[in-house]
Amino acid sequence: MSRRPELALVALFLLAVAGAIVAGLRNTLGGAEGGPPSAFLAGPDGAKAVYDVLLRLGRPVERRRTPLYDLTRVRRPPVLLVVLDPPDDLTAAELEQVVRYVRSGGAVLAAGDGGGITRCTGWDADAVFLKGYAGDSQTVQQPVSALELPSVTAVLRPLDSLLTGQSSDTRRRVRRSLDRESGCSGLAVAEQDTLLRTEHGKPVILRLRYPGGGMVTLAADPGYFRNRAWRTTDVPAFAVPLLTPATRGRVTWDEYHQGFGRGGSLEGAVLDWLARTPAGWALLQLAAVGLVALAVAAVRFGPARSVIDRRRRSPLEHVEALAVSLQGAGGVDTAVALIVAGLRRRLGRAGVVQPDERRAWLSALELALPTTRARDAVRRLQQAETQPGGAERALVAAQALEDVWEELRPQTMHAAS
Repeated sequence: MSRRPELALVALFLLAVAGAIVAGLRNTLGGAEGGPPSAFLAGPDGAKAVYDVLLRLGRPVERRRTPLYDLTRVRRPPVLLVVLDPPDDLTAAELEQVVRYVRSGGAVLAAGDGGGITRCTGWDADAVFLKGYAGDSQTVQQPVSALELPSVTAVLRPLDSLLTGQSSDTRRRVRRSLDRESGCSGLAVAEQDTLLRTEHGKPVILRLRYPGGGMVTLAADPGYFRNRAWRTTDVPAFAVPLLTPATRGRVTWDEYHQGFGRGGSLEGAVLDWLARTPAGWALLQLAAVGLVALAVAAVRFGPARSVIDRRRRSPLEHVEALAVSLQGAGGVDTAVALIVAGLRRRLGRAGVVQPDERRAWLSALELALPTTRARDAVRRLQQAETQPGGAERALVAAQALEDVWEELRPQTMHAAS
């Protein structure tokens, strides 16, 4: 029966699994399209290129994979905290730590919403501000003629402008409520400097300076810090100064809110990868198909196939076959000699003897035995060894050996006692 269909199916299954694994590895290492700008991702939408550029420039950098609850309590706080539009927002306690960090003279770079930092400073960044423009983006005013910066997909707007039409008391009340809930009430009014704006004058990158030396840089478009922009445009020449403060020290990248925290287990990470990625779904579907195929192959449809009935030999047939083989091989003399050697060993006479010595020992044993039955048994043992015959000689010798031993055992036990 040909097994080519089964082999082809197995080969197709292995090929599909290999393709899914390769796609999963590319997705994991390269970053999915539109994913977070994480310094761990080397894909077009990751930010690993930005991190590597700072490393090559000799700047001390680190990826922080823990919450920001102890940002101001560590022995040596960073000189710059980079938060690039993470998918997870900072909690109120973390925002309070960021405020304390800025008030103590720290610097923060927040791209996009910055996990809530942008709103904490009184600004908002959203692409809906550009709806209606060509491609939902705007060109920017080039700060240096030698640079050609790409268009932006988001701009900054003050939070107060979201309450247009409301009274000043209402705006102040809403602002105080937001500050109280988010822990941002500790930030004083900042001096702002627009570093980049669109051709229509809308701010894209702002630098806010606070009393005490603290500074927050807001970038509306996180695309300026993705690998795609750093590899194909002049963004690095403009953005590197934003990431290299004058004070020498460590630059910390927030990776905890990008989804790269240290918590969880390997099993949980695998399950999450299977549930959230296309390659994981492909592997789950292939596993389901394999289980169904295995279940179908395990069930036999139709009547049982007729096969040759092979019965096992009975123990008696094995004994008869062994006897025939022994007789054909001339092994009766060997069997009788082994029986006599076994009796000699039981009586305390070890060692290998020649046939003449064995016969002399049996004659001496016959004279030494006290009972008639024992002497008759030794005599039968001598006959089985010396007289010709077939395979029955081995049986006669075995029976004679047992008779001799039964006659000698009581005396031996009595003597031992």
